[in-house]
Amino acid sequence: MSTPIYSTASFIYEHLSQIDSISAGERAGFTYSRHGNPTNAALEAAVASLEGGGAALSVASGMSAILLALLAAGVEQGTTIAASQEIYGVTTKFLLDVVARWGARIEFVDVFDPARRNDIWKLEPKVLLLESLTNPLLRVPDLPSLIKEAHAHKTRVVVDNTFATPLLLRPLEHGADFVVHSATKYFGGHGDLTGGVLVAQEEHAAEMRHFARLVGAVLGPFEAWLTLRGMKTLPLRFARQCENALRLAKSLSTHSRVQAVYYPGLESHPDHALAAALFNGQGAGGVLSLKIRGAGREDIFRLVDSLELFLKATSLGDVQSLVLYPAISSHRDLSPKQRERLGITDNLIRLSAGVEDAEDLKEDLEQALAKL
Repeated sequence: MSTPIYSTASFIYEHLSQIDSISAGERAGFTYSRHGNPTNAALEAAVASLEGGGAALSVASGMSAILLALLAAGVEQGTTIAASQEIYGVTTKFLLDVVARWGARIEFVDVFDPARRNDIWKLEPKVLLLESLTNPLLRVPDLPSLIKEAHAHKTRVVVDNTFATPLLLRPLEHGADFVVHSATKYFGGHGDLTGGVLVAQEEHAAEMRHFARLVGAVLGPFEAWLTLRGMKTLPLRFARQCENALRLAKSLSTHSRVQAVYYPGLESHPDHALAAALFNGQGAGGVLSLKIRGAGREDIFRLVDSLELFLKATSLGDVQSLVLYPAISSHRDLSPKQRERLGITDNLIRLSAGVEDAEDLKEDLEQALAKL
């Protein structure tokens, strides 16, 4: 009876030798899925290419990507993070409840008022954290000038590019140090996965991978495969979503029950010209927000419940149009005073345009508004 090859000393030695050389970084390969996986590696290569980066990491969620970006950027006890005051509510809560426990100082800053720009650098921040399109009021920061000033003050820049996607903007090309995405949104595109991606230039790759192995916020290979599947149609989906969002924004801006529409594709938006320049005429994103004139919470609940095509979901970027009420979802962890100060009032809703027929979406919104 022959001895199985798996029990031979030569095979075991060769196998262990390969693991050792891979773990030491002397050769390419995979040994353990927390350290890397072929499917995840394919996704990472795709996103790095789209963002113009040298390295990417696929992780369990967008929040995991932010955590690893801050670690790789050098945040530690005694350092200061200057975060845009107009960021996702959960990101704000994460900074205050988690990162502050490391001993880091958290300062929320206004990145949209040029007159207050110097106040940011007086804080001597290690990191500037901001979004390329803010959630939910869709502001567009002047990334090129902010990044230039940040680097002049030895500050690293982390940009959440989830809403814009690399189809509108590549922050690394403007000098950003790290870019994060919630792959749950436009990359996946079908509402059937949770994931995140962190992208940077190759000089940051070793630190990114080091912290990812230790933290263990791993994206499962099946979720990586789903994300790769979704990215095959990303340009087609996103173009239609941008088109639908613009058509809805224009229609709603003249509706008698709508107090205000927030969408950078409208000329009335404060960042319209900047968005047109930064996004190279490719659109202004698939998300818009609106305030309903004279509406309170009960009115908003009734409006949302009356919608038939818009799915009630705390997400965005799906092929199906979605509606979200920020006061009780994305920004519920902020106090009412904080939300009011940021313009996130009780009559604000956020819409994520899907790929349906725009006229059908308009009719759905109109019939729901008529019931108020």
